[in-house]
Amino acid sequence: MTDAIRAEGLVKQFKGKRALDGVDLTARTGAVLGVLGPNGSGKTTTVRILSTLLRPDGGHAEVGGFDVVRRPHDVRRLIGLTGQYAAVDAELTGTENLILIARLLGFGRAAARARSAELLERFELTDAAGRPAKTYSGGMRRRLDLAASLVGRPSLLYLDEPTTGLDPHSRNGLWDVVRGLVNDGVTVLLTTQYLEEADQLADDIVVLDHGRVISRGTPEELKNHAGKQVLELRTVDPEQLDLAVRIVEAVTSSPVTADGLGASVPVTDAAVLPEVVRRLDEQEVALAELSLRKPSLDEVFLALTGHSAEDEPAGETVAKGVSA
Repeated sequence: MTDAIRAEGLVKQFKGKRALDGVDLTARTGAVLGVLGPNGSGKTTTVRILSTLLRPDGGHAEVGGFDVVRRPHDVRRLIGLTGQYAAVDAELTGTENLILIARLLGFGRAAARARSAELLERFELTDAAGRPAKTYSGGMRRRLDLAASLVGRPSLLYLDEPTTGLDPHSRNGLWDVVRGLVNDGVTVLLTTQYLEEADQLADDIVVLDHGRVISRGTPEELKNHAGKQVLELRTVDPEQLDLAVRIVEAVTSSPVTADGLGASVPVTDAAVLPEVVRRLDEQEVALAELSLRKPSLDEVFLALTGHSAEDEPAGETVAKGVSA
């Protein structure tokens, strides 16, 4: 499989501070590359360089074989971009928004109307096609925004935190749309700070923190890289949870995280599980649930960086709204 995107050593500075500090990444054709990181990690700056909206201060990048600095027009013909916030015109109807974009892209009148109708049906917006976009729900506006980015049939689609602010139902619906696009052969570059989103959609993941790549691999490879499993338990009687926590800590020699309903602890040896069960049974602690699983991507990120992917690094103030 060839590479749709290849970037090497990308550097970008804002007011003397580096938003990107030597970023390398590769996106395989027909796959989803997830760029994962907290606010301020460099995700949006990377997307803006790859979409020719920003020039890098160092390094180089190619999209579809075209250099983003030397041949920006060729790059733009290949890509669609959906930013963090819907960019459709709120006063225009769904149909009018898509026809406007199609006409700007050179479609004839009949072709623009046909393409608009096709996309509205694909994104389940036909019933709302004649309504102004300002009357749409958040999920509907995001779907319309995504439809707008597909008017020109791009072979590469950049989704910059596409589910920001969406409710779980709308988010899951957008995930289904992305999966459908990939099945049609579209290459997707997805930036997100939601670890579940990267886990659900990405074939490969690049983890950014403070403008640098700190890890890369498939979701499973990153989980395995953490080198630990997670033991989780829940007691039948919540009042026995404290006793269960003390027993697990004694067996694993690791601090246990408890939230009042259950507890979890990273373990390096699955052999601790029967010992935990034996000691809990000796103390007559009744379990409602006991499991051993691989770490989540959130736990992997915490292990890699020392902070959650949803926490903004302290002191990170580089070009707010540009380098997020």
